[in-house]
Amino acid sequence: MQAAAAVAALDAPTDETVAAEVEDHLRAVLVRERDRWAAIDPWFAEPVELLTRSTLAGGKRLRPLFCRYGFLAAGGDPLERSWLDVAAGIELLHSFALLHDDVMDGSARRRGQPALHRHLDETHRRAGWRGEARRFGEGVSVLVGDLAFACADRLVRATGAAVGAVWDELRTELMMGQYLDVVGACRGALPVERALLVARYKSGAYTVERPLHLGAALAGADRDLVEAFSAFGRPLGEAFQLRDDLLGVFGDPEATGKPVGEDLREGKPTVLLALATERVGRQHAHLLAAVGRPDLDAGDVARLRALLVDCGARDAVEQLIADRHRQALAALDAAPVPEAIRARLRSLAARAAWREA
Repeated sequence: MQAAAAVAALDAPTDETVAAEVEDHLRAVLVRERDRWAAIDPWFAEPVELLTRSTLAGGKRLRPLFCRYGFLAAGGDPLERSWLDVAAGIELLHSFALLHDDVMDGSARRRGQPALHRHLDETHRRAGWRGEARRFGEGVSVLVGDLAFACADRLVRATGAAVGAVWDELRTELMMGQYLDVVGACRGALPVERALLVARYKSGAYTVERPLHLGAALAGADRDLVEAFSAFGRPLGEAFQLRDDLLGVFGDPEATGKPVGEDLREGKPTVLLALATERVGRQHAHLLAAVGRPDLDAGDVARLRALLVDCGARDAVEQLIADRHRQALAALDAAPVPEAIRARLRSLAARAAWREA
C-alpha cells in the first residue's frame, strides 16, 4: 500500500488507541503461552503468569508507537497486523531488561509494586518453603526474564530476515549498555562521554532508534529513511535516558513507581553524576563519595540532591536534554516522511524528553 494510504489511517487511531491495541495483543500472546504450557503441567503456567504480571503492570508503550510510525512512514499497510508481533516483542524484551535489572540492582519496587524478585522472596517466606528465600526470588526472576527474551525472539523473528537483522543489533546493544551500567556502578563516576554511552546503549537505542528501524524494516524501507530515523532517534533516545536519570534522583515516587534516590544508593554511572564529579570542589567531595552506599538515608539523599542542584549538574543535564530534543526535531524536519507521521513523531519526542514518569 502506498504511504498516502498509511497516512490516512492516522486520522482514526490515537496514540492511546494504538497503545491499547498493543496491550491487548500482548495479553493474547501471553494467554496463548500460558495455556500451551499449562496443558503439559500446571506448574509450567506459573512463570508465564509472573511474566504477565510484570509486563502488563504498566508502562508508557512508547517503543511500540515508534515502531508503528516507522512502519507507516515506510509505506506499511495500516491493516497489516504483523507489526503487532514486533511491537509485542519489543515490550517483552523491555520486560526482560527490567526483570534482570531489578535483580542486578537489588531494586525494591517497580511500577509502584514490589519488584518481582522481592515479591517471590516474600512468597517463599510466607509459604515456609525450603532453601533461601532471596536466592529463590532472584533465580525465578532471572528465569522469567529469560522467558520474556525467548518469547520476544520468537515473535520478532517470525516476521522475516530484514527485521531479524535489526533485532540482532538491538539485543546486542542492550547487553553492552547494561554491561557499562553494571561495571560503571562499581568503578565510580565515569567521564561524561562514557556516561553518555551508557545512556545511548542501555536504553536510548532500543527506546527510539531501533523501534523505528524495526517498523521500517518490516515495511521494506530504503536506506535514506533508515538513516533519517537514526538522525532523529539517537539524540532523542539519549534525551529519554537523561530524563530517566533525573527522575531517578528528583522524580516523584508516586509517579515513577520507584523510591527516590535509588540511583544514588546503587551508584548508577549517570551523566548527572559525571557532571557533578567534574564540578564539585574538594570541600564537598566527601558528599559525592557517599554515592553507591546502599544505606543512604533520607537525609543523605536530600543533601546529595541539594549538591547536584547547587553545583549546576541538574541544570546541565536539563540543557543536554533540550539540546538533544532540538537536534532530533531538526533531523525529523529533514526526514523523508509524510507530514502526518512527522506530527505524531514530534508529539512522541516531547513525551520522551519531558515526561514526569
